[in-house]
Amino acid sequence: MSAFTPNEYDALDGVEMARLLAEGETSSQGLMACAIDAARRHADLNALTYERFDESLALARDWQPRGVFGGIPFLLKDSGLASTRFPSSIGSRLLDDTTYTVNATLTERFEKAGLISFARSTVSELCMGPSTEAVRNGGATFNPWDRSRSVGGSSGGAAVAVAAGIVPVAHGSDGGGSIRLPAACCGVYGLKPSRGRVPMGPFRNEGWGGMAVDGVLTRTVRDSAAAMDAISGYEPGAPYGAPPKAGSYLELIGRAPERALRIGVWRHAWNGIAIAPECLAAVERTVALCRDMGHEIVEVPLPDIDYEAFVRAHGSVLASNIVLAVDTRVKLRGRALAADDIEEVIRDGYAVGKGIAATQYVEAIQRFHAIGRAFEAAMRGCDIVISTTLTQLPVKLGELALTGGFWDFRSKVSRYATFLAVINASGQPAATLPMNRTAEGVPIGTQLIGHFGREDQVLALSAQLERAAPWASVRPAARG
Repeated sequence: MSAFTPNEYDALDGVEMARLLAEGETSSQGLMACAIDAARRHADLNALTYERFDESLALARDWQPRGVFGGIPFLLKDSGLASTRFPSSIGSRLLDDTTYTVNATLTERFEKAGLISFARSTVSELCMGPSTEAVRNGGATFNPWDRSRSVGGSSGGAAVAVAAGIVPVAHGSDGGGSIRLPAACCGVYGLKPSRGRVPMGPFRNEGWGGMAVDGVLTRTVRDSAAAMDAISGYEPGAPYGAPPKAGSYLELIGRAPERALRIGVWRHAWNGIAIAPECLAAVERTVALCRDMGHEIVEVPLPDIDYEAFVRAHGSVLASNIVLAVDTRVKLRGRALAADDIEEVIRDGYAVGKGIAATQYVEAIQRFHAIGRAFEAAMRGCDIVISTTLTQLPVKLGELALTGGFWDFRSKVSRYATFLAVINASGQPAATLPMNRTAEGVPIGTQLIGHFGREDQVLALSAQLERAAPWASVRPAARG
């Protein structure tokens, strides 16, 4: 078999595509043709930018099999990850069509893994919004489960592309929930790796004060495990390094667990932030499945942190990075910043960033590091903690668009993505599970939080839960 019907292609994950390639049942060009056909059928979802369809078909035709995925279709996020094949905008009119002369280390690792990029996926401006509604992209990226609801952000286009069956695996990055949040909104699996697990060089040494990491979004846990095997590993000269992993993640998730885990549960949020009953019910279902599988459930308190102070610290680092991005681009373009170059929240954030003192930035980084210690202390005595991913169901489009003032916007985000950015500060691995939905089919994410460097435990438990409550075959109607 060298070609598939849309439904046949849609049913394959990346590992299965690689198997079919290895056995001569399909070709990289045939798979790429299917992906491009799916992208065209779902163009109304507004999930892709910088499409290189003809060029990528030709590349797939001459592709030499390599890596764990052999040669399957893939998407790079429009996050500024350097690629000589694809410009980037980071969702901003100001940064539109930024080009690169050298690939990032991660771009090279994706290619060595057998992932053939054919476009970039859409993002919120500067990857700083929890909803992908960038003006640069002509407005919202649409959720295939419910077009009135947000797809999340900033890896919104990636999550949509995986959910809609355009690709089985897509690049994502996460500096405050940007893999896990859209995974929760779009009903796919999203793993945020530990700080330092995946390289960010050679042009960047860190993102957002060490909060940002790269990874992938997938439909199946085994695709995430295979991708992490391929892209993990310390890059010489990098400022952070996760503990070396022991063996293959993909092999690990296929084995029976060596022992039962002690799993903690967080059912409340800091400062009395409300959690929707549907989100709490999803947590309880996940807890019940873990108990049925023989794991021990224990009550653990929330980490003892000043959550409001963290929100200010996070916002200060984001605002500082807005200034750096904007001023660098303005200098390169040789003209003053125009009124319509950036969206309202980003413009106000630029003004905020101009007023942030060096001591404020240093204090913010120190607070991030203290949060890492507080989380490890709170999780002492358990292997993993379960929380909701979001405090509410995916918001309606427009509710978290980049409008209004910077600090008001950051406050709204902090009450919605309460359990996400704190994990970026702590540096721990965490994954969103797409195993729960409302009666109307709206996805509800549940989060697994592991100890620093223990992606193995997060992936292994994710795979057990996937077997207990399979989710990959439950797909949105918009995929057809």
